[in-house]
Amino acid sequence: MAMSNQTLVTEFILQGFSEKPQLQVLFFIFFLAFYTMALCGNSLIVMAISFSSRLHTPMYFFLVNLAVFNVFCACTALPKMLEILVAEKRTISYGGCIIQMYFLSWSVVAEVLLFTAMAYDRYVAICQPLHYGSMMGPQVCAAVAGAVWGISILGAGVNIVLLLRLTFCGPNVIDHFFCEIPPVSLLSCSSTYLNDIMTIMADIFYAMLNFVLTMVSYGFIISTILKIRTAEGKRRAFSTCSSHLIVVTMYYTTVIYTYLTPGSSYSPEMGKAMAVLYSTVSPTLNPLIYTLRNKDVRTAQQSLYIVSRETVVTLLKIKPG
Repeated sequence: MAMSNQTLVTEFILQGFSEKPQLQVLFFIFFLAFYTMALCGNSLIVMAISFSSRLHTPMYFFLVNLAVFNVFCACTALPKMLEILVAEKRTISYGGCIIQMYFLSWSVVAEVLLFTAMAYDRYVAICQPLHYGSMMGPQVCAAVAGAVWGISILGAGVNIVLLLRLTFCGPNVIDHFFCEIPPVSLLSCSSTYLNDIMTIMADIFYAMLNFVLTMVSYGFIISTILKIRTAEGKRRAFSTCSSHLIVVTMYYTTVIYTYLTPGSSYSPEMGKAMAVLYSTVSPTLNPLIYTLRNKDVRTAQQSLYIVSRETVVTLLKIKPG
């Protein structure tokens, strides 16, 4: 009876970062720059690899998928974040909040699974080079990518179904700059015990298990590299996987903290910091890390730039009629 007398929440208020106007402007410039860099950097990687036949290999195929997930993650979190930094009304509808949490969960799970696939690809390339063509053929890569997309979509769906069973009838202020599962769950006026348990189980399965599998793959990779006699051979072998290892370490640190500490132990300020890293910094830095440390990608991007410039020049020279 008490529950029926309460008004259900139809929208949430996003608290954001700071109430000070001068800081709001700085935050807006900062996040707008990161958003632009994330979109441009990841789009450039997709185009460069797509138009370069030399890069049509499993490693770059997975890199294209990672770039796509980075774009989805940035486009899910950052536009609303930029809006609340300049708008007087910092609200998001209940449905909009659910949609935002779904796509964020989907992109996070997809990237975690993809990191494991990329680590396995590097393991086969370095530890099983003679069998690489058969073990990582086009059909195998397509199946792995399909599994990553399918499992991530299903996993995010399960999270949202569990959230939809919760009732929100009390405070509607989210101490965050976008809708994320832990801070939203704190506002529920119904029991979140099942949600907390499933969140921890999902984090163990998606984050911790995949992190262990990735580290095991790199354990074999490092062991194989150390057996290479020449210093040049070691350098080349390590350069093919060092970028991926840097990205994985940075990403897992933020995700495991965010989703392994639900409930009352969740810290809003630390949660915001971790969210900035995985939703903003990571999608922005990933293209830079892979580009700066990969000569083939840089060459493909330079070729794409030259072709684009020549195309524009040709179009400008064409006279009407």
